[in-house]
Formats: sequence, structure tokens, C-alpha cells
Amino acid sequence: MQRMMAAIAILAELALASVVHAQSTHKQVLVLYSTRRDAQFAILGESELPRILDVGLARDLDYYPEFIDISRFPEPGYRKAFSDFLRLKYSGVRFDLVIALQDPATEFVTTQFDPLFRDVPVVFLTNDRRTTRRVNSTGLVHERNFADTVSLMRVLQPDLRQVFIVTGSSRADEEYENDIRQQLQSSNFPVTFTYLSGLTTRELQNRLARLPPYSAVYHVLVTEDGAGNKFHPLEYVDRVADAANAPTYSWVDSVIGHGVVGGSLYRQSAAIQRVGQLALRVLRGESPDRIPVAVLDLNQNEVDWRQLQRWKIDEARLPAGTLVTFRDPTIWDRYKTYILGALTVLLTQTVLIAGLLVQRKRRQRAEAELRANQGELQRSYERNRDMGARLLKAQETERSRIAGELHDDICQRMLLLTIELESIGRTTRNEGPAAEALTVAKDIAKSLHDLSHRLHPTRLRMLGLAAAIDHLCADVSRAGIAIRYTHDNVPPSLPPEVMLCLFRIVQEALQNAIKHSNASELLVHLGNGPEGLSLSVVDNGVGFDVDHAWGIGVGLISMVERLDAIGGSLDVRSSPGTGTRVTATVPAAVLQATELVTTG
Repeated sequence: MQRMMAAIAILAELALASVVHAQSTHKQVLVLYSTRRDAQFAILGESELPRILDVGLARDLDYYPEFIDISRFPEPGYRKAFSDFLRLKYSGVRFDLVIALQDPATEFVTTQFDPLFRDVPVVFLTNDRRTTRRVNSTGLVHERNFADTVSLMRVLQPDLRQVFIVTGSSRADEEYENDIRQQLQSSNFPVTFTYLSGLTTRELQNRLARLPPYSAVYHVLVTEDGAGNKFHPLEYVDRVADAANAPTYSWVDSVIGHGVVGGSLYRQSAAIQRVGQLALRVLRGESPDRIPVAVLDLNQNEVDWRQLQRWKIDEARLPAGTLVTFRDPTIWDRYKTYILGALTVLLTQTVLIAGLLVQRKRRQRAEAELRANQGELQRSYERNRDMGARLLKAQETERSRIAGELHDDICQRMLLLTIELESIGRTTRNEGPAAEALTVAKDIAKSLHDLSHRLHPTRLRMLGLAAAIDHLCADVSRAGIAIRYTHDNVPPSLPPEVMLCLFRIVQEALQNAIKHSNASELLVHLGNGPEGLSLSVVDNGVGFDVDHAWGIGVGLISMVERLDAIGGSLDVRSSPGTGTRVTATVPAAVLQATELVTTG
């Protein structure tokens, strides 16, 4: 009973382990090669196949390669020893897939592998479509094509008469020789085939060095020569191509670069890619038995351009679609990118230069028109400036005339009227209408006197600019606004037009402040420095929008025109709620020029 319970427990554990393995996404793959590890097919397989599987399985792969080197170990006991080796090495590994590459590996899986991995699916690549397909397997068939290389020989060498076929003496070499004999016997090529098989290396080299004219060499496979010396297949290709006095061809793409002209070459990398794709289908869950075995044709005409030159074979004879390798690049091939880049840059520069020349011509024309317009505008500006200066001068002259009339005529008459009213007042004891009339007359006389001085400030000529502004500020202060006036370094004598201009600006600024600013305090400063005269009027009022004021008032425009007439400038800074600063500047150069003109 205890033994039965223990057996049941063991079976349960095995079943659980089987379920866990089935649910795992991690894959373990055994790959069997039919060549030695350093053979070109094995090198390509080890480079491409793990990468294809690893990427296709999202890096979740364990990859185990093994190599059945039948060519170097043809003894019957080698296969059994290799089977024992695999059984011992992988006794604890459960594979998800076995990949058998080429005939010996495929035969090994079919005949001896079942006892080891009976339920493991198999993907195979074979060269014989008669290969028996075992259960739970699928594969690819690529039959070696030797005849098409002979067809390419005849195209490249139209006068070809003899083809010398080179094979070795090992069992694998003999199998290849049997295959090519069968294919060429049924092809009926109009050339003579001579088989150089099983010769020692020295004998073969001597034969190849004395081939008759119109010949070609067809290298098939040599892994062992007639003396029993073993060789790497590609190493022997070099020996054959170096010794032969005629072009050498072959049937597999690994020989390119070893002195061979080329041939209809079996593309081994393409076969490995197809095997990898088929293996991924099985690893992803497809049943191998439901995937039909595909027959492939992976040959392509390929030649070495250097060998075409060596044997003076016309490249124009190459069939369409032939792949040419090792071609010495022409100047165009080497520097095509640079040439195209230089031409592009040159063309771009030419277009840009042409555009710049056109733009330059247009710019010169526009500049000429602009200079003409600027000249006309400058002349118009000068005329307007001269007219403005004349108008201001005429205005001041008219103001002076009116002030003189008021002072010499109206004011004198008002003085006489006041005297008469005072006389009448003394007789009436300053009572009645006469007294009221006297008061009104005195007010009118004072207003006329003030108006006369505003129209023509005689103090300006008599006292100078600083004192005249001081009196003006004192007069305006009586209107109820506190005015603080300061000045420094003001020359005692200044050109009359400069004094009159700045005086009028102070007048206008003070009047504007009284009328519009609601200010409680005004600051007036007149100073002279290295840069020239500077006059500023600052209030603490409500401020205004300067840009808007230029379009609706004449006060600012009048100030600008006055300063412009003497070469000065005006700066007005204000914004609603921040007060106003008006600054008039007369450069020192203008003062000196004006003084020289006045003196002269």
C-alpha cells in the first residue's frame, strides 16, 4: 500500500512538472550541424540562427549547437558515440525543438534520435527530396544545383570546350561527385567533362597548371586529398584557384573571395533564414505535421568582379540579375555622394547668388527711389520748418505789436480813465457808481498790463531767461498752485530766439498743468550742462495718454515746432494717474551756432 501511494505521489509530481513546462514560455532548442564547427555554413548558422530565434521569442531562448563532423570521422562507430554523447550531455534537458541542418544531421534524427527525444518536434533542412519525414517534423528541401554553374560558364566563356571538375577522396567528397555526375550526364552540355578526383594535392596542382586552352575549372568539394590529408574546404579552394591556368567556378556562395569567378551559387544565409522562420512557427505552437515540406530554389548567379578582370571576361556577358561583388568603385561610385552634394551646393549657391543679384538690383533701385523720396521729403521738411519758424516769428511780431498797442494806447487810455474816475471819486467821496467804475477800471488796466506782458515778455529781454521764468512762476503761483522753481549754471545772456522759445514752453506747460492736471504742485527746473540747456516742468497731477494727446491738442505741437525751429527737442512722459514730465532740450552745438550767427 505504501509503495502504491509513493508511486502515485511520484506520478503526480511528474504530471505537475509536465504542466509547468507546457505553460512555460522559455524555449530550449538543440541545433545539429552536418559540418565541422569552422565550416562556413556552421559559421553563418551560428551567426544568424540564434539571433532570429532570440528576437522571434522575445529573448526567451536557450540555444544548444552540436556538430556531426562526418567528413573527418567517417567511421561507423562515430554516430553511436555521438548519440551516447548527446544522451549523457542532455539527459536533464527537455528540448522544445530540434533543428537538423543538411543530410547527415537529418538522417541522424530520423534513424537514431528517436530513443533520445521521441516526442520533440523536428525542423530539418535537407538536400534530398527523398528524405523520409518522421512523425512530428517538418522541413525544407534544397537540392544542390550543379548544372546551372556550367550554363553560366558557357555564357561567360562562349568558346568553352572542356570543364575540369575537382573533388576529393573522402566519403562526403565522393557523394558530391556522384551528385554532379548524375546532373551533368542528363544535361547534354556540348562540352567535355573531366573529373580530377582523389588526386594528391601536388598531382592536382600540376594538372591544373597545364590545362588546355578554352578550359574552365569546376571546384566541387575537397575535404581530403588522395594522400589522406584533410583540409578545410575553403582553404582548398584557394589552392585550386591559385594553381589553375583557367577560370575557376563553383556552386556555393562561400567560395566568393577565394579566387573563384563565381557560378550559380547556393545562398546559405538565405537557407538559414528560412529555417529560422520555420522553427519559429513550430515554437509558437503550430503542429509540424500540418506544415508541408517546402522545396526551395536559393541559387543566384554571382561573380567576383576582380576575377572577371583577371581572366578578361567581358562584364557585358553577365546575365540579367547577376550579383557582382568586389567591384572596384569608379570615381562616381566612390564620390557619388560628395559629387551630388557638391552639385547640390553649387546649384543652391548659384540660385542664391542669382537671387541675391536680383535682390541687390531691386534694393539699389529701391534705395535710389528712397534717396529721391528722402531728398524730396527733406526739402519739404525744410520748407515746413522754415515756414513754421516764419509763422512763429510772425506770431511773436504780431504779439509784440499787439502788446505795444495795448501798452502804448489802451493801457494809457485806461490810465487816464482811472485818473478821471479817481477825480470824480474825490468829489463824491468814493461813493456811488463812480467808485465801482474806478474799481472795474483798475482791474481792466491790470488785466491789460498782464496781457501785454504775456504777449511780449519785456522782462525776458531786460532780466534774462532765468529771472523771467522766476517772475512767470511767481505770477502763476498766485492762481493757487504751488510752483517750485530752480535753476543752475544758466548763462546771463542767451540768443533771443532760444530764450523766447523756452519761455513760451514754460508758459504753455504751466497753462496746461493749471487747466488739465489737477496738480497741487509744480516743479520747474532750468539747467545748463555740457550737453546744452535743459528745461523740465513736472507736475503731480492726473496725467494723460501722450500718444492720444498728440492727435487732439495743439499745445504739444506748438512746443515741438518752437524747439524744432531752433534745433531743439521735446520729450513728454506721462500716463493716467502718474503725473506729467515735459523736458525741452537745446543742444550746446545749437547754442554755439545760434550765438555765432547772432554775433556775426
